[in-house]
Amino acid sequence: MKTTIQIQNLKCGGCVSTIKNRISDLNGVHSVEVNLERSTVFIEHEEQLKDQEIKKVLQKLGYPEVGENNSLGEKAKSFVSCAIGKLS
Repeated sequence: MKTTIQIQNLKCGGCVSTIKNRISDLNGVHSVEVNLERSTVFIEHEEQLKDQEIKKVLQKLGYPEVGENNSLGEKAKSFVSCAIGKLS
């Protein structure tokens, strides 16, 4: 199954690295690609892994789906996730 999610707060390669690492850790994920220019995440995964589970992880990292609440707290989480991604 393939899922595409357009997200908010994607800024740089550090963000991309964090997203790829964390989504790849989910059980049933085969591949993860992130398009920085389009703020889009492409995930190939087993059918039992639901889109909502993926979106929940992205939101916890500070990258909510476009159209979802993007509070100051979400933006702050994305800066922390970005910094972690740059260090790894």
